[in-house]
Amino acid sequence: MPIREADPWRMQYFEGVPCPENIDIPTEDGDAWAWYPAYKWVYNKLMIAESQDLACAPHGLDPVAFPVFSKPIYNMRGMGAGSRIIRSLKEYKHMQRPGHMWMPLFEGAHVSSDVAVVDGEPRWWRHVSGAALEGCMFDYWSVHAAANPEVENYCGEWIRKRLTGYTGMLNLETIGGRIIEVHLRFADQWPDLYGKGWVEALVRLYNDKEWDFADNDRRDGFSVVLFGAHGVQYRHPPLELVGELRQTAGVTSIQITFHEDRPPASHSMPPGGFRLAIVNCLDLDIGRKVREKLALSFWSAQSLLPVRGRRAQAPA
Repeated sequence: MPIREADPWRMQYFEGVPCPENIDIPTEDGDAWAWYPAYKWVYNKLMIAESQDLACAPHGLDPVAFPVFSKPIYNMRGMGAGSRIIRSLKEYKHMQRPGHMWMPLFEGAHVSSDVAVVDGEPRWWRHVSGAALEGCMFDYWSVHAAANPEVENYCGEWIRKRLTGYTGMLNLETIGGRIIEVHLRFADQWPDLYGKGWVEALVRLYNDKEWDFADNDRRDGFSVVLFGAHGVQYRHPPLELVGELRQTAGVTSIQITFHEDRPPASHSMPPGGFRLAIVNCLDLDIGRKVREKLALSFWSAQSLLPVRGRRAQAPA
């Protein structure tokens, strides 16, 4: 279908939604890069920092103060790959890498915002904040029903100034109200939490170049993440169990977020852990309980699975 989804565990959100064959709706940054050449510069994180007059530079130019946040200038695979905090000039000299940059280490809320844009004008916002763990991981994401005036005012002005003529979805990541990343797509991890009819409105945005979504049933939602250890050849839990857990009241979807027939290293994952599953739900406690049941299932499946001549470790 014209909604180009690379991850099979997310096709559940788009199946059965009519979509004209003459449009292309990206969910992957690689597709968005190719389909929107006039705006693909947003994937240059150095340019995003410079557009906000932030102190920043490629590796090779020394910061004047520490700590700083270091990351690849381009990272089309996502998941925080290659990013880290650098706390001293000595550490910086040791950690310099080609194609990387440094910028301020922001404090404050880390917010992911999906924005529907029509000709450079924001028409709809939804904000999500993460409960951070070490290693660039998140325990869960809260999909907020409420507006975020700080983000909407600052980012709205940035969009109007920088993206005139663009129509489509944007995903912006901010920390402390400042932009750290921009994507020419939406976050396809939780469209089921945006409300009934949202995917149909998404199709109309790309087909008709207008935003038409009632959005009169906004509710807080949660996207609860299960991580395991790196270096383990995981197996999917039984389909029957996943189907049963999906029927839990308050659960809107479950994603098993890896390919069991591919090596673990072929997946783009944060440095702190290997993402196994995501539980989207309307009640955080329920989501955590379902995650626990999934974790026990993975432990059972992995305990007898040899990896490189040894027994696999249970998920963290």
